[in-house]
Amino acid sequence: MFQQTSFTNQLTFFQKIKALDFILILCVLVLGVVGTFSMYSSEGGQFLYYTKNHVIRFTVFFSFMLFFSFIRIKFWHSLGYFFYFVVILLLIYASLYGITVSGSKRWINLYFVNLQPSELMKIAIIICFAKYYHRMQISNVNKLKNLLIPIIILIIPILLVLSQPDLGTSILIALSGIVVIWLSGVNIKYFIYFSLALIVSAPFAISFLKPYQKLRILTFFDPDRDPLGAGYQIVQSKIAVGSGGLTGKGFLKGTQNYLEFLPEKHTDFIFTLFSEEFGFLGSLLLLLVYSIMIYRIISIGYISRNFFGKLYCYGFGSAIFIYVVVNMSMVLGLLPIVGSPLPIMSYGGSSMLATMIGISIVMSSKIYHQQLIA
Repeated sequence: MFQQTSFTNQLTFFQKIKALDFILILCVLVLGVVGTFSMYSSEGGQFLYYTKNHVIRFTVFFSFMLFFSFIRIKFWHSLGYFFYFVVILLLIYASLYGITVSGSKRWINLYFVNLQPSELMKIAIIICFAKYYHRMQISNVNKLKNLLIPIIILIIPILLVLSQPDLGTSILIALSGIVVIWLSGVNIKYFIYFSLALIVSAPFAISFLKPYQKLRILTFFDPDRDPLGAGYQIVQSKIAVGSGGLTGKGFLKGTQNYLEFLPEKHTDFIFTLFSEEFGFLGSLLLLLVYSIMIYRIISIGYISRNFFGKLYCYGFGSAIFIYVVVNMSMVLGLLPIVGSPLPIMSYGGSSMLATMIGISIVMSSKIYHQQLIA
């Protein structure tokens, strides 16, 4: 163990660069470029506010990602609980003193960017759980105390995010945490019990939803009940995706986009705009890029010699898969609209920052995959 750790500490700068996963970096760059062109198209083929900000943020956060990649995986392990605690404090601050937009307090004004702490929690919960289960024997995972602690850790941020209110992000945080708990080796019977409890309590939980959240669920089941109101987004989204056909209408030629039928096209509905312009084949290529990206993340977890890096990569790769599936299912009308951005492509500084931090930890796991953590 000592010899292996010493070896990884003696890696030269060029050896660390060589150890980077360049395929994963290429995927990130492709998504960043595609997102930039989609943002450019959403503004009518002009380099305006959203496109400029997207380019600046991607350039800055991508640079941060490369820089953070060289930080030893041991450091990210030691940061696990602290990172979670800091984001909890940010969530509390956002709920009390954050910027109010459309009745929700989700953002903290940092002048150069409006930070949304709930996006950072998607990463913080994975790091926290990866550290929690790192040294735990598989025989101890299913003990009552070791089941209750992660549930409490998970419930706290979910309640804080729900209070903002932000049901969609709270669901994504819950899914990210549950995936890591499942990967740690928790008996599947507990997930069955949880699923049954969730089904039974669903009617009661619905009564606590905000009116607009109930309306989203009703709209999901029948978008045509109010095609010019609550169902407008999803109806127009389906029209845009369908009108793209096999090969799409071409770059800057999406009629649904240019005739301003698509609301929120630069954020959660960026895939709709892309699909209209590049069609089914273009969408398949985009899915291929995301698939390769997720595969590379999982592969890095597979070769990692420390359980923290392994569990983190498996958890983060699964989380990216969930975010992509939820976003695309949402804009296709397969799931209710929950406000889930498409990783890297959607406009949003907090989402991109969280994703880049997540990828930098994956890169650190790759560079120091031989390093053992005590």
